[in-house]
Amino acid sequence: MEKNTVPHDELAAFCALNKVFGYVPSLALRLIEERGSAMAVFHPPLPELPSIPSRAELSAQLSGGTLEWAARELKLVRESGGRFICVADDDYPQPLLECEDRPLGIYLRGSSSPAEIFQLRPMIGFVGTRDLSPYGREWCRKLVSAIAEAPVRPCIVSGLAYGADAVAHQCALEFGLPTVGVLPTGIDNVYPYRHQALADSIVSSPGSALVTDYPTGTAPIPMTFLRRNRIIAGLVSAVVVVESKSKGGSLMTAKYACGYSRDVFAVPGRLDDERSAGCNSLIANNMAQIVSSPEELVSRLGLGSGPRYRSPGGSWAVSPHPRPRTLDERLTDKYGEGSVMRRIGLAVKEHRGITLDELCGQLGLPYSELVSAVITMEMDGVLRTDILRRCALTPAYA
Repeated sequence: MEKNTVPHDELAAFCALNKVFGYVPSLALRLIEERGSAMAVFHPPLPELPSIPSRAELSAQLSGGTLEWAARELKLVRESGGRFICVADDDYPQPLLECEDRPLGIYLRGSSSPAEIFQLRPMIGFVGTRDLSPYGREWCRKLVSAIAEAPVRPCIVSGLAYGADAVAHQCALEFGLPTVGVLPTGIDNVYPYRHQALADSIVSSPGSALVTDYPTGTAPIPMTFLRRNRIIAGLVSAVVVVESKSKGGSLMTAKYACGYSRDVFAVPGRLDDERSAGCNSLIANNMAQIVSSPEELVSRLGLGSGPRYRSPGGSWAVSPHPRPRTLDERLTDKYGEGSVMRRIGLAVKEHRGITLDELCGQLGLPYSELVSAVITMEMDGVLRTDILRRCALTPAYA
């Protein structure tokens, strides 16, 4: 099947709208849906948007001048070896596409194609404090090392910041895993500046890339880090918090991940260590699963538990195994063909993010019976629910 290619004019319109509505992409997505295309949003009359305070300012932004800027922007990005991928492109990452507040487009810079970066393997986020302790550094290294030895080798996603982010990226590269650095700046910039060499290594490594949704020329300010954290949480199937203080970007990433029905794991620490306060709080409030060992984390991430083998040619490969069993088969074996848990699991697979109330209506079950079954499935590591009572299968069953 031939991949969808977005016409250049339409791509420029998406790029322009990404600049105008970067902090409120849902508004632009609504406009595009109403008008039929991104380019049509720039045609008068102006849309009625009560949530935009200044109609005059919006009028100036939705103009030919912004489209001309976008054409120059795309040319600049292309000439520098990057690419802008909009939501209408088949190369746009599928996990991000599932998020209600997905960016209208992302900038990408790497030596591999978008398909090789986003579609060949699961993505696991690693975040933590910039003030990483020796304990946090040791466990970040142990966890990434164990993941690198798993039968299914994922991509490690982080934010290129000091501390846990940098260690996660460096360990991924050292152990042969691809890694994606999500920037709080434009794709033409690297922050912090001392990580330029690390960024260059990521760009040149197969399956790895730098990613951002900010236009070129964007400098790092406090607001830009929130959007960076949102993209990390949206790209991945799970987030691992290595160390975190009681406040900080790591906790924001974990909260975004919960909102996106991603799994969240946290490395516990000493009660009197402020750098573990955030992780201990996530665990105590049932917002994160506790990391008790590297082997258990690999299993809970759904990366398999058997070792890989070295082929005659010297490369690593997954040990031969029979056809993967379907979710229906696994749930039937675990709970029985006529069980409520099997019905719930299949419904959640079809409607990821469905709430408990919606499940009640769809399956015609009493609320108390549904909740009891969901709790059983959570304890069995099959299902998880977030603070908004939305349901999602764990990576081991997704």
